Amino acid sequence: MRTLSGEIAQPDGTLTRGQITFSDRIVEVHTAPTSSDDYILPGFIDLQVNGSHGIDVMTASRETLVTIAQKLAREGTTAWLPTTVTAPVEDIKRAHGAIAEAAAMLTGDDRPGDAAAILGMHMEGPFISPRRLGAHAPLNLEPAGESFERLASLPSLKLITIAPELPGALDAIKKLVARKVAVSMGHTDATLEETRGGIAAGASMFTHVFNAMRPLHHRDPGVIAAALAPSAARSAFIADGVHVDPEMLKLAWRARGTPGIVLTTDKVSLAGMTGDAILKVGRAHARIDRGAARLPDGALAGSIISMLDGVRLMVNEVGVPLAEAAVMAATNPAAVLGLRDRGHLVQRSWADLVIVNRKLELRAVFVAGRELI
Repeated sequence: MRTLSGEIAQPDGTLTRGQITFSDRIVEVHTAPTSSDDYILPGFIDLQVNGSHGIDVMTASRETLVTIAQKLAREGTTAWLPTTVTAPVEDIKRAHGAIAEAAAMLTGDDRPGDAAAILGMHMEGPFISPRRLGAHAPLNLEPAGESFERLASLPSLKLITIAPELPGALDAIKKLVARKVAVSMGHTDATLEETRGGIAAGASMFTHVFNAMRPLHHRDPGVIAAALAPSAARSAFIADGVHVDPEMLKLAWRARGTPGIVLTTDKVSLAGMTGDAILKVGRAHARIDRGAARLPDGALAGSIISMLDGVRLMVNEVGVPLAEAAVMAATNPAAVLGLRDRGHLVQRSWADLVIVNRKLELRAVFVAGRELI
């Protein structure tokens, strides 16, 4: 049993001075005088990780996926979804197999105690718009038929990105939600009405809002207008200051409020690399340029930030209170997946904790009660 003192982030986005007692799960959280200036936050949950530290999810083995999980944990991310991109069906199935095996390695009795939990797989393609590929390969499929059923039935699939305007998409969303798979709308050229249809069918998130989407226009509002309006679907943003300007993040925060926003990294294998590394990202090779991964033509191909980097940007440049940024980085991602025992510091939840000082520098990370740093 362990007890920590500090300013504790609450699920409602406030801070309370007090103490938190835990073993592998949280035993008690209560207010109490404390001289500690540390902040105690829920461990961050990243719903979109395509790779990190030279490892690409699409080609990773179960062992190298565990390596990513260990690297993420030391950044403050305590749970995550390895994310596949558009590729042939057999390639996605192979990646799914490695993800499932890595997740099992992290839940067994002999699991390493220094790794972020793998919550399942996020399938970002192939059911996306050929007009909004981003860095994805042009191997798109409609969300219907044999290929869809083969991929939609993968047991570790927990989140899928779909363009709601595609033929069969609304029926597919309903089927996936009935199977307890969360659906996010992204890489889409959808109109406002098509997007509203996706929400009505059960979609619960928007993938990296503003990026790989039909642009916002005052006479053709499209998908972004829906992403900025109150709805049951939370809006995910890459808060690296490159994919979305901080002023636009301010606008989004005013429009959606803290409960409506999810932070993700959309990080790729170049994250954590130094020098002039060039790695395969999606449809081409990319390198780090101007604060992100970019293709040879300059197009963005993913981020290189950590979840804590995103929290810092939301606090320092957008003006979001720290506890509310923690809701965006932990509580709301857990809610998208329907998880009640992660993402918030309450009794009986997993003891996944991030400790930062007043400068938002990482002091310690706990995964299921085990201290990593």
